[in-house]
Amino acid sequence: MFDKILIANRGEIACRVIRTARRMGIRTVAVHSEADAHAMHVQMADEAVCIGPAPVGESYLRGDVILDVARRTGAQAIHPGYGFLSENAGFAAACAAAGVVFIGPPIDAIRVMGSKAESKRLMANADVPLVPGYHGTDQDFATLSAEAERIGYPVLVKASAGGGGKGMRVVRAAAELADAVAGAQREAKAAFGDDSLLLEKYLSRPRHVEIQVFCDTHGNGVYLFERDCSVQRRHQKVIEEAPAPNLPDDLRRRMGEAAVAAAKAVSYVGAGTVEFLYEDGGFYFIEMNTRLQVEHPVTEKITGLDLVEWQLRVASGAELPLRQDQLTRRGHAFEARLYAEDPQRDFLPAIGRLLRLRPPAETEHVRVDTGVREGDSVTMYYDPMIAKLIVWDEDRDSALRRLRVALAEYEVVGVTTNVAFLGAIAGHPAFRAVEIDTGFIERHRADLLPPPAPVADRALAAASLSVLLKRREEAQAALRARSDRHSPWLLANGWRLNEENHYDLRLMDGETAREVTLHFRGDDYEVAVDGGKPMPVTGVSLTDGVLTATLDGMRTRATVVRQGLDLTVLIDGAVSRLTLDDPSARAAEQEGGSGRLTAPMPGTVVRVLVEPGQSVEAGTPLMLLEAMKMEHTIKAPAAGTVSAVNFSAGDQVSEGVDLLVLDIAEA
Repeated sequence: MFDKILIANRGEIACRVIRTARRMGIRTVAVHSEADAHAMHVQMADEAVCIGPAPVGESYLRGDVILDVARRTGAQAIHPGYGFLSENAGFAAACAAAGVVFIGPPIDAIRVMGSKAESKRLMANADVPLVPGYHGTDQDFATLSAEAERIGYPVLVKASAGGGGKGMRVVRAAAELADAVAGAQREAKAAFGDDSLLLEKYLSRPRHVEIQVFCDTHGNGVYLFERDCSVQRRHQKVIEEAPAPNLPDDLRRRMGEAAVAAAKAVSYVGAGTVEFLYEDGGFYFIEMNTRLQVEHPVTEKITGLDLVEWQLRVASGAELPLRQDQLTRRGHAFEARLYAEDPQRDFLPAIGRLLRLRPPAETEHVRVDTGVREGDSVTMYYDPMIAKLIVWDEDRDSALRRLRVALAEYEVVGVTTNVAFLGAIAGHPAFRAVEIDTGFIERHRADLLPPPAPVADRALAAASLSVLLKRREEAQAALRARSDRHSPWLLANGWRLNEENHYDLRLMDGETAREVTLHFRGDDYEVAVDGGKPMPVTGVSLTDGVLTATLDGMRTRATVVRQGLDLTVLIDGAVSRLTLDDPSARAAEQEGGSGRLTAPMPGTVVRVLVEPGQSVEAGTPLMLLEAMKMEHTIKAPAAGTVSAVNFSAGDQVSEGVDLLVLDIAEA
């Protein structure tokens, strides 16, 4: 077994590997960019070395620098995690040349399975079922168009290299193919350095079922059951579960055996995942991920095994700890991926400082894998995942109930997140009934992403009480420093000289002004929202941002976080955002015309599609912006004339800058 390993990654997966290594008595070396100098994985590791500036191309993708760190620190092996260099055959070869063990599969397996086209040709020879498609090397548009016609629309255009939904487009008619191919090629080139594509028949309502496989250098191979990853947005997984529900046991066995056959066809070693689409009793090979998957914890929860420990043992030359007939599973597990992103804005990644980050308590039923802490920042440079929330129980219904409760308890303030969206999925009747496939989110979008509703009276009352108590606390602290302790000005019961004992607040709920009046009633209060019937409030306390009170007879616990004039209120998983009314701030917000189109997030301009003086209709694409290796189209909000284009292709832009100016046509 190794004495010291280097983790060539960051975030939650680096922390995850360090925990297992520490338990096994293995020392760890973390590498980090300048932006990650104080990151959680750096603090956890035994040693840490800076490998370059924030951009991944200058740090986490510098295999030569990472290998030099391994040499200097005496690390005997490198764990690549997932992403970055984890499926880079060139890096694996460089490790072998340097005499450092790459904790992953053989170089040829990475190379073959890293090409979707080549892997599918190999799987066809191994009698692994495939979706009808085109996996050829001829990439000219005429060939792709002819093959799409042969397969029959709709077709799926996919990047041959890489994954994660990047370089992927659904094409429903021949007229859409040219734009889809061009966009997929650009995205694939940017993400993977390879713009080759393949085509597949687009299945209408498939489930995404994947098999966890493990092989060793002694010829042994097993499958550790399956995971269902059907709930996806933009072809990226959102909630995963194990085992896959409502599958016949015979089908589970056949899929597992096919997955092991696929792995052995490339002489696989280590952890890998063979992904299938399942529809109407048939299953079809999609790809093999030659690394540990993001969703591996659900397999760990149902098997009781540590897959990172298995990786380390197999990489050191040991045999698999268990054979197929010794593997058992128990219960059901879910994993929900918590991201800094805005579901209401097509899941655009968000950046900012985590002002409050309080996960649910970890127990035998609840696990939280994360790489950030309260006070850390989510930046534009890396994947915006905050954490993975994993829950387990004896059956699916019980595990799903635990997931809903844990999501409601998760407190994240400072960046927009998908926590409420995840809760909506977990609580949806169709999800509970296992009516799932890869189109689940789009089909139920109206339920999962309803229009923003007015802030509830309870949240307004909680925000107002928090403001009042905080102001009173600050005022009393100031008075104590200079007043007689018997002064009536130190009373906390709302006493005022020649005035009614009440307090008025004006809060902005988006563009809507909300009026809240708090009446003092001895040690308690009455709160009236927007002139409505006063609610009695008793038993009020505020500790560490958590307000507890009985509002109108209902015991309420609310977390209220304030930043400047902004207030974020969390009650039972619901997040409400308010702003204390400030006339000068409101006037500043109202400046500027509606025709200014701003960057929704930091990124790079890929293409400018219009020029000054050009007339456009509502919905016309104006500019393509690449952010987090995904393309976003800036469209005209209304008909008008482009009066200014402020950036060119290749320019980097910050969030909120004016990209274009559109003179809106009068209605």
